[in-house]
Formats: sequence, C-alpha cells, structure tokens
Amino acid sequence: MVDHPSIGDFLRDGFALKSQLAEFLQIGQSSLEARLPCSTEALAALHPGAFACKAEALVKEVESFYETEVGDGHLYELAAWHLNSAAYIADTLRLQTLIAKGQHLDFGGGIGSHALAAAQLPQVEQVWMVDLNGWNRDFVSQRAQSLGLAHKLRCVRDLTAPELPEQFDSLVCLDVLEHLPDPALQLELFAKRLKAETGAALMNWYFFKGFNGEYPFHFDGPELVEKFFQTLQDLYLEQFHPYLITARIYGLR
Repeated sequence: MVDHPSIGDFLRDGFALKSQLAEFLQIGQSSLEARLPCSTEALAALHPGAFACKAEALVKEVESFYETEVGDGHLYELAAWHLNSAAYIADTLRLQTLIAKGQHLDFGGGIGSHALAAAQLPQVEQVWMVDLNGWNRDFVSQRAQSLGLAHKLRCVRDLTAPELPEQFDSLVCLDVLEHLPDPALQLELFAKRLKAETGAALMNWYFFKGFNGEYPFHFDGPELVEKFFQTLQDLYLEQFHPYLITARIYGLR
C-alpha cells in the first residue's frame, strides 16, 4: 500500500495545520489555541435547535446555516477534530488510496485533508472539492497552493457547478450525510454522477444527535434513516475492506 509522506506528515504535525489556519485567519497562535478546545460547543451553540418543517424551506435553511451562519466556526471545529483523530483519518486516507482515480469528487470536503491527499495520487487526474462554506473552500485552496497541488484541486460550492464533469470515477463523502435533510436523495444524486461499472464511493454517516445533544446539527429522524438505508441497499453494493472503522466502500449495483 502506498503512503504519501508529505500529506501524512502534514496531518500528524499539528503545528503545520495550526500554522496554516492561523495564517489564513490572520490571528496569532495563542488566539487559535484558545478557540480550538471549545470549537464543537461553539458550533453547536450557533445552531437554531430546530429547522423549518417544510422540505423546500428546510433545505434552504440548512444550506444557509452551513454557508453563512457558521462563518469561520466550522474551520475551528474541523481542525480540532482532525488534530484529535489522526489515527482514524489515517485509515480513511488509506481507504481513499484504494478507490480514488481519474475525476475524483470530495463532497463536503471541509478543511480538505482528504482532497489534498487525493490530489497527490498519480492515478487521480483532478480533484473536485464541493463545500457550501466559502471559508472552507478558500482555506483548502490556500493549503493546495502551499503544497503545490493547486493545479489538481478545484473547489466549488455545489454539484450544480458547470465546470464539474458529468461523471466521476470515484467519490468521498465523509461525515456529511448526517447533516443533510434528505441523505437518501444525496445517495441518488451520487449514483447518477458515479461511473456505473467502475465507479467507487467511500462514505460514512452518524445519524445521532449525541447522548447529551452535542450534535444538534445531525438529523436522526427514524423515517429519514430508514429511507436512507433502503436507498443505500437499492443502489449500492458494499465492498469489503479490512479496517475497523465506520467508513465503507461501495460500488453501484
């Protein structure tokens, strides 16, 4: 299995990530260190507690929350999680190495660790990172530039961006589906954009608001979850991998 030392070292070296984030946000290291430990609670505090009930309004409200209301808060929260979850992230990067190729989609790419790793793979022609939050997109673009990967990684807001290819050879969607009001629909959209015979998807989910409500931005309705798993079974076939983690690899049926 091929590892990519520059990305691996970058992820393991907390100072490197912290330094890039501090530079991007134009703040001092002490200010960054003060915000990271409470970033999850701070993001949860921004959440309204309940979104609108009607489907169309719900989608718009969720998009507005992640695109506008969270501001730079998502950067802090994601950076803190990545710094504390190096072992898990290392395994998901190994899985990504198994499936990533050609035109590669990273849906909801956050701070871009997986997108940057994919851009280093020789079998990947182009990485397309989709993320609603403009802060995230700008930070990932800066990271790509600093690592000499800007020519292989482009960031866009959503899947309607005209520059995106019609079909992807591979896609990654990690820690995103539980944030969507209709994750089953997202699976259907992925199925339409993934190459039928050879395409591969790496995904996970966590439909749970937490034992103490620490993840109010996760959807966990029984009907939503049931529809999701039914759609997953209808459209995708799981492929075995040896890592004991939540992420799964799928091909289309």
